[in-house]
Amino acid sequence: MAAFRFLFGLLMFVSLIRFWANGWIEKLYLDPEFHFSYYGFEWVKPLGSWTYLIFILCMLSSIMVCLGWRYRFAIILFFLSFTYIELMDKTTYLNHYYFISIMSFLMIFLPASAYFSIDAFRNNTKAFQEIPRWTVDSVKFMLAIVYFYAGLAKLNSDWLFEAMPLKIWLPSQYGLPLIGVLMQKEWIHYAFSWGGAIYDLSIPFLLYINKTRPYAFAAVIFFHVMTRILFPIGMFPFIMVFSTLIFFESGFHKRILSVIARVLNWDFSVFDNGKRLVHSEMAVPRWRTALLSIFFAIQLLFPFRYLLYPGHLFWTEEGFRFSWRVMLMEKAGYAQFKITDEKTGAYFYVNNSDFLSIFQEKQMSTQADFILEYAHYLARHFKSQGHENLGVYVESYVALNGLPSRAFVDPDVNLLNIKPSLKHRNWVLPYHEE
Repeated sequence: MAAFRFLFGLLMFVSLIRFWANGWIEKLYLDPEFHFSYYGFEWVKPLGSWTYLIFILCMLSSIMVCLGWRYRFAIILFFLSFTYIELMDKTTYLNHYYFISIMSFLMIFLPASAYFSIDAFRNNTKAFQEIPRWTVDSVKFMLAIVYFYAGLAKLNSDWLFEAMPLKIWLPSQYGLPLIGVLMQKEWIHYAFSWGGAIYDLSIPFLLYINKTRPYAFAAVIFFHVMTRILFPIGMFPFIMVFSTLIFFESGFHKRILSVIARVLNWDFSVFDNGKRLVHSEMAVPRWRTALLSIFFAIQLLFPFRYLLYPGHLFWTEEGFRFSWRVMLMEKAGYAQFKITDEKTGAYFYVNNSDFLSIFQEKQMSTQADFILEYAHYLARHFKSQGHENLGVYVESYVALNGLPSRAFVDPDVNLLNIKPSLKHRNWVLPYHEE
């Protein structure tokens, strides 16, 4: 747990520094005049120049988590600040952002600073060499959910029988040394598709078993190194590689921590006090047990909420997010908005680039909830300019996984008559494809 805490905090700090250094705070959160919101979190918005303060707090808390200094306060602050950053604009949604949020939430309830931490060094009553097994197993279980559900999501005909969208993405890597030519081969596309599904479904079990763990970890390294080479997915491969180290036994982690101790010039032996943190049935608060039970129940059930909606999941994306559906589709779209005067019939078209960044427009044009939110924003904007009796319509086309584009949203529906909700979007045209 100590090694996991240290590496988690360190990787978060590096990720945030990288995000800032690349100018993404300004590009993604400060430059756009409009930001897409998650349903129920419309109040979470960038705070102008104060947005930098949120990132500073997140970076400071990540270092505090890493070193185990005032750990409980630090991990709560990290969870709140990072999650606020994640919720500021739906355009930037990534599965690994969600993973970091829920993992940091879980870590609030774990004794991750009981060993090899400033807290343990300064206060002997908080120092323990052994902690209850369930606390470590809970992290393993969360990682197993991520991998296994990602594998389940790959069990669809596009991925397995059409090698989509890898058949679109991999040929673009022609310039890679040694393997670039291979990326043009169709059999490689199918091998990567089937291999990815088998990997995700099996890797949690192989990491749990002592005999297969070293080979499984070698597969983890190979898989994530390849994804890092082939796709621009940032720090996610590094986060997953270092997170899966928690499946190894404690002796392996002590060797990792001894190296870190030499770098930090810490006396490693001071933490080997032989004390065991015992959580008797009476000592564990019932609210904590109940909260963690609810947390894992949500993680197990929430990805299946798409079954509550009719239609093609990849087309409507109802229940798509927060379900570990990682890089499963390629969508391209076009959306032309028409503002009308419902009384006179007069109308004009909107230039999306006047309101959205290129990245925002790309995301908006293929996702129905984005289109609806943007339509309401346009109505507010033009109403403030004196326009009355407004109607907002959209002519939109979307191409999914290499198939020809087709009409996406009913062009005869006034989007202002639809309120954002979790209900089925019957104004999205059906997708008819075997």
